[in-house]
Amino acid sequence: MDRSLMRPTGLARVPDFLQLMRLDRPIGTWLLMWPTLWALWVAAEGLPSRKLLLIFVAGVYAMRAAGCVINDYADRHFDGHVKRTRSRPLATGRIGEGEAQALFLLLVMTAFVLVLFTNPFTVLLSVGGVILAAIYPFMKRYTHLPQLFLGAAFSWAIPMAFGAVLGHVPLEAWLLFAANLAWTVAYDTEYAMVDRDDDLRIGIKSTAVLFGRADRLMIGLLQGLTLLLLAWAGARLALSGFFWLGLAAMAATFVHQQRLIRSRERDPCFRAFLNNHWSGLLVFAGIALSLWPGAGT
Repeated sequence: MDRSLMRPTGLARVPDFLQLMRLDRPIGTWLLMWPTLWALWVAAEGLPSRKLLLIFVAGVYAMRAAGCVINDYADRHFDGHVKRTRSRPLATGRIGEGEAQALFLLLVMTAFVLVLFTNPFTVLLSVGGVILAAIYPFMKRYTHLPQLFLGAAFSWAIPMAFGAVLGHVPLEAWLLFAANLAWTVAYDTEYAMVDRDDDLRIGIKSTAVLFGRADRLMIGLLQGLTLLLLAWAGARLALSGFFWLGLAAMAATFVHQQRLIRSRERDPCFRAFLNNHWSGLLVFAGIALSLWPGAGT
């Protein structure tokens, strides 16, 4: 039977496209947003320009949506066999493969147009971001480290933000990049723990599968590395006590997440993943308060 016959028509299709772009689930947008804002505030040594803030916030929404679309396209033949994803629009046929490809291109083009309002250096950097976003979903076929590629994709806005503000990428930017990379691998491993049983059954690779019973230890080590790298960046930038308070609060969220994942059950692991929203927000609050206009006077 032609699955296209099961598709709704007209405006009734809007919810399916919103679901495909995950606009109904903003957690991924926030996890991409917080490190982008870290970088903008640090690069600008305080509040960034309104123009750059709007460009990067809109770019986060566009690229996160594009990443979700290409991810579901890559997994269209697997999602139907996974409990959490079996109702996704591409898996059920409510959205066609060609429609998903066209939507991905439209979102990437939108993000590229936004970057054109920055500078040539940032435009050049943006090519790397598009490549990472496009290849990440396919990495789970070939390596147990797809989370590493996701981390690079989710961190690429950091050098772009510095490039847009400063015209170059200093060491502090790469420290933030590395910290966010480690953090992303940690929280996406928590996310992958939710689907580990299904992934093992259908042959999908992930860090949760690779780490096995050492998953909690590896997540803890990655979280510790995240804190160390952020502390190194904060020390080089001479950030005030607000930053260190925010970093301590992030550490507290990591302890809470370790408690949630100790039983390795689906729902608590998913709650641990969601809790990372607060981890990123707390660090941003520390950075923003440290660089508050006039704070050093």
